[in-house]
Amino acid sequence: MSNDKSQLDKFKEAARELGTDDDEERFDEIVKKVAKSAAKKDKKKDSAGG
Repeated sequence: MSNDKSQLDKFKEAARELGTDDDEERFDEIVKKVAKSAAKKDKKKDSAGG
């Protein structure tokens, strides 16, 4: 097994950095922002004439 962090460990670390690991409402708010941002990027990529 690799010494690299697991995806779960990386996720937990990112959550702590964002200050969301102890507050479920804050976590949900951040997830929604990330999801919206990802959707916008995908939409721009699709409409770029690829």
